[in-house]
Amino acid sequence: MTDTDKREQIDSDVPAEASSPVPDPVAETPAGDDAHDTAATGGGEPAVETDTPMAAPEGDSSEDSSEGESPEEDNKEWYIIHTYSGFENKVMQSLRQRADAYGMGDKIGEILVPTEDVVEVRDGKKYTLKKKFFPGYVLVQMEMSDEAWHVVRSTPKVTGFVGGSQRPLPMTQEEVDRILGQIHVTEAKPKPKFDYKVGETVKITDGPFSNFTGVVEEINEDRATLKVMVSIFGRATPVELEFHQVKRPD
Repeated sequence: MTDTDKREQIDSDVPAEASSPVPDPVAETPAGDDAHDTAATGGGEPAVETDTPMAAPEGDSSEDSSEGESPEEDNKEWYIIHTYSGFENKVMQSLRQRADAYGMGDKIGEILVPTEDVVEVRDGKKYTLKKKFFPGYVLVQMEMSDEAWHVVRSTPKVTGFVGGSQRPLPMTQEEVDRILGQIHVTEAKPKPKFDYKVGETVKITDGPFSNFTGVVEEINEDRATLKVMVSIFGRATPVELEFHQVKRPD
């Protein structure tokens, strides 16, 4: 067989498809959005649409879930608890410790023993004292629940809630504002200590009528003054005095 015959034999053995041109993948890729879809459906990992927001996993606390929630303090209200008289401060301390120990610090907020500042004169000197104006009572700011109720109710020296046994009624905002306002007012301007009565005999300790004795005729608590009838030259004369200017006779 000649060389020419061999070449013709080889050409006839090669399939027709092998001699056709190989398609260009780039040239055959559709343009625009179709190109993107084609690439996404091709081999390998699926394409991710970056312009589509991904759904948050279940249970994930996103910022949106916190919007509209009221602060924790908004769920707390003021309640009054009754205690043994003289143990108000002890109850306040014990209840704070118990709330923290039971993990109820977020449910039991401020604990308050309402007091007012009063001025007392002893041996010619003024002393500012704290006086309870609700003896036997303590105010508690709390989010009421069975657990919180039990922590408060089982505190030593606590006899119960005011306004109901199992589901006590909270104080109104007006009542809370009045009590808190009274505390702030006396802190700014302490009241003189007052325990005199109309008709009682007192001794004047200060001023031009010092060492005179007289009878209390009128009491003005707002101005913290007394009107005392003093006998001067045999005549009863009214004298206005401040609380700290008199005392009980020895």
